Amino acid sequence: MHLYKPACADIPPPKPGPPRGRRVSRGPRAHGPAAGWPGARSPSAERKQLERFLHLHGLSLHDSTRAPSGMRYRNLGKSGLRVSCLGLGTWVTFGGQISDEVAEQLMTIAYESGVNLFDTAEVYAAGKAEVILGNILKKKGWRRSSLVITTKLYWGGKAETERGLSRKHIIEGLKASLQRLQLEYVDVVFANRPDNNTPMEEIVRAMTHVINQGMAMYWGTSRWSAMEIMEAYSVARQFNMIPPVCEQAEYHLFQREKVEVQLPELYHKIGVGAMTWSPLACGIISGKYGNGVPESSRASLKCYQWLKEKIISEEGRKQQGKLKDLSPIAERLGCTLPQLAVAWCLRNEGVSSVLLGSSNPEQLIENLGAIQVLPKMTSHIVNEIDNILGNKPYSKKDYRS
Repeated sequence: MHLYKPACADIPPPKPGPPRGRRVSRGPRAHGPAAGWPGARSPSAERKQLERFLHLHGLSLHDSTRAPSGMRYRNLGKSGLRVSCLGLGTWVTFGGQISDEVAEQLMTIAYESGVNLFDTAEVYAAGKAEVILGNILKKKGWRRSSLVITTKLYWGGKAETERGLSRKHIIEGLKASLQRLQLEYVDVVFANRPDNNTPMEEIVRAMTHVINQGMAMYWGTSRWSAMEIMEAYSVARQFNMIPPVCEQAEYHLFQREKVEVQLPELYHKIGVGAMTWSPLACGIISGKYGNGVPESSRASLKCYQWLKEKIISEEGRKQQGKLKDLSPIAERLGCTLPQLAVAWCLRNEGVSSVLLGSSNPEQLIENLGAIQVLPKMTSHIVNEIDNILGNKPYSKKDYRS
């Protein structure tokens, strides 16, 4: 290491002062570097100047520093991208379970509540979900820079070349998604599942390409194993390419292993964060299935016969019993069972954002209320929940050390 040695011309001449050994009173001492700067202002003066500047541009200091709803924001993994800790997903609902008008209501409620993350995929409703999302964004006219829009690639069509993670489909699939969304770029593009037919280097090169072309800001994975994510990271580092920043994973009271044991290792070692989905286990935790399957529920849809079978199975009945045992905790905290379940997901600091899926405004407003429950999730409450669930995964290592 080379240390900088100033030349004689760089060293300012000594200032005249009192002889050594004599102490001279100089009055009150200024604290902080700003005190000696020309034209330095007091904190109150700085605040007033900032308020005047924001007022000229139609903004307020309160609106610029914190969302009125109390929404919290976290970094997506170890990237610099700030995302709301609650996001809105479009799986099943947009283009399927709900009308376009209800979809607009949901997005408006979410955005006005401080949500900046909206997630979709090329496969949702065969691309219709992206079309609806794009139409709403265009109609609302929200600043693009205030939004984090994510989409996922893998199933793009019926042709052999319209699915998978080949370079061809990643580039063509993302271009098609952008056309449906009516956007110049997405903030994060996800590989919606692993592709054993495509070499990892090809996948990472294609993701790096779409980022370098300005079609996306970051890329991530969804339903990849820890080993596959680590391989993608290693390939990216080996060939000076861009590694993934996030994994989308299922996470709720009855699905914990991956997010609580596997992903923390990836976060501490390579900076990959977690964006989780299905916090209510496809509605199982909502309590709506306590007495069977309602006709208007997701489990009543023909394409979700698997969910219905899961609910009425022996394991499903056991889960309903545990949810009844959790209800007194929710009542004690002054919240509903869904709010408790979402807040439980958020209490995990390794989770960057939890994606909500709602079919009506009342449900979304209720789930967004989990933000108010989060401060009540003390270690005592979490341990009480763990004792009822009896499924806390065991990790041999502490990756923080």
